Parts: sequence; structure tokens; C-alpha cells
Amino acid sequence: MEENVWSHFGQWWAMILWIIVFGLFLLFIPFYRKSQRKPASVYLAFIVALAFEMFGVPLTMYAISWAIGTNLPEGVLWGHTLVQHVGLAGTYAMGVLTVAGALLIILGWRQIYKDYWSKEEGKGRLVTSGIYNYIRHPQYTGFLLITFGMLLEWATLPMLIMWPLLLTLYYRLARKEEAMMVEEFGQAYRDYQHRTGMFLPRVFGRGTQKPSKYLA
Repeated sequence: MEENVWSHFGQWWAMILWIIVFGLFLLFIPFYRKSQRKPASVYLAFIVALAFEMFGVPLTMYAISWAIGTNLPEGVLWGHTLVQHVGLAGTYAMGVLTVAGALLIILGWRQIYKDYWSKEEGKGRLVTSGIYNYIRHPQYTGFLLITFGMLLEWATLPMLIMWPLLLTLYYRLARKEEAMMVEEFGQAYRDYQHRTGMFLPRVFGRGTQKPSKYLA
């Protein structure tokens, strides 16, 4: 059984494929501001680090073994092998969160290119329709859901450190972008903020104002 565990590592082709597949989601983010690059870089670093430990070399397991001065049995591997304790719940959760996150990223990208980049007399449009009628940053929510799902599937020390950092960076980026949107669209964006959630739909206290249309 121990041999089966170790056979999971050293699959460099799987590591590369994992990085490519989940890295492709970055193509749905328009990097028209430098401030967006840092969270994207941390997301990519998260993907690479997880893939390396999942398919390459289990550095976290070595670190824990060294720290406690013993060889860890198979069932104590930090990550997917917690299946002995929680079953396949982590794997299923990752699948659901990955699909949900991917949909948010794609739907957000589609709505941005459908609405914002529709120019009239050189003026951009405030996007408040589609998925943006419920949350203001669906793409950022998507990246956070995908990475959190990975954390549930294969928790490692680097992931436990990097995910809160990723959450903080996307929150700060969202706040910065919203300040710029208020400067550009004024009260219309403040009204939009009032009736929607930043990363999750607002269940209570949702306003009743209709989405803003073309603005100067």
C-alpha cells in the first residue's frame, strides 16, 4: 500500500498538465491595470506549488517528518490521504468548487466584453447585468473558489500560507478598483454597491434599484 502512495509522485507530465489547465483561467482576466498582476502571480504560484507537491515531490510530508523526527505512516500524509478520515469529501468539494469558480470566471469575462467594451462615443459602460447583477467581482470569487477547493483536496503547508495571502490581495484589489469606479461613475456605482455583494450575493438588505445603464 505504501508503494501505491509513493507512485503518485514523480509524475511530471501530470504536474505540467495541471498547471496548464488551471493557468488557462488567467486568460479570462483583462490585465489592463498593473494592480491585477500581483494577485494573478500569487494564483499561478499557488497552482505551481500545489502541482509540485501533488505530483512531483511531497515537500510538506518531508518537512513534517523532519520536524517530529519520525517517518510518517501513509495515513498521516497531509493532503489527499486524509481520505482515511473524511472519505472523498475533499475530492468532491474540489470538483464542485472548481466548476462553480470556472463558471464565475467565464461568465464575468463574457459580461465584461459584452457590456463594458461596448462603446458609445468613446464612453465605457458600467457593467451591472448578468452575473454582475448579484456580485461585483465574480471573477475574483471564481479564483478564490478554485484555489479553496484545491486546498480541501490537497492541503499542504505552502497552500495554507498562500491562500489567506491570495484572499487578502484580491480583497485589496477589489477595494482599489471600486474606488476607481466610484471616481468614474459616481453615485451610480455607490447605488450598485448598496444592492450587491462584493464576492458573494447579498441575501439580506439587497436594494431594489434597477441596474444603471450608459453613464458619462
